[in-house]
Amino acid sequence: MTLSAEVQAYVDRQPRFAGRRHFLRRLIRIVLFRLLLKVTVTGVENVPAEGPAILVANHTSLLDPVLAIGAVTNRFVIPMTKVENLKNPLLAPFIYLWGAYSVNRGEVDRKALVSSIELVKNGQFIMIAPEGTRRRALSQPKDGLAYVATKADAWIVPMGISGAENWQRELFKLRRPRVRIHFGRPFRLKTGGEKRIPRETLSAMMEEVMYQLALAIPDPALRGVYQNVERATTNHLEFLA
Repeated sequence: MTLSAEVQAYVDRQPRFAGRRHFLRRLIRIVLFRLLLKVTVTGVENVPAEGPAILVANHTSLLDPVLAIGAVTNRFVIPMTKVENLKNPLLAPFIYLWGAYSVNRGEVDRKALVSSIELVKNGQFIMIAPEGTRRRALSQPKDGLAYVATKADAWIVPMGISGAENWQRELFKLRRPRVRIHFGRPFRLKTGGEKRIPRETLSAMMEEVMYQLALAIPDPALRGVYQNVERATTNHLEFLA
């Protein structure tokens, strides 16, 4: 099977995941949001109910994709996960049941890029961590998200997470971690009608995306190199009215 056929087959399978995704999301909201954690969600009205969209989030813990899946209830979040998680006996069954897709880190994974673009073009809502790996605070991103967003003409929704970075330690002490999730204003990247965006422009776009993400993070200490949000510009951004 060619790459394009394999990706198209995966995109076509998305409706089949709906039933199990409804069940798993409800389970997450009961077990994780109500029993194990104290989760506060704000700004969820900023998530478009339909259409091509990408959720961009800070990535401080293993829980982040699960928190996103539970927090968004008007549509399904499809996370991109590192391929190593498919070998994790605890995570792999959930990834398979939810229908997430994998990426090989440390290389240009063409299949992951094509899958991302085609999912979004098909009206799905994917989740990408722009830094490519877990960090306690924001650091310099890769350009992959901007590439996907411009190719698919997608809305980008920033999701800031605070409090999840210490969840294991808090549970070990028999304390329910307090987690705050905030969704910022959705926006698109302006391309001026250009189909091929230069790398330097993609990098400039990503800087503006990261500042929007920083603004969405409830705990300023987690904003990292984007701590000074007064430096944020919006030259390449078009906000949803």
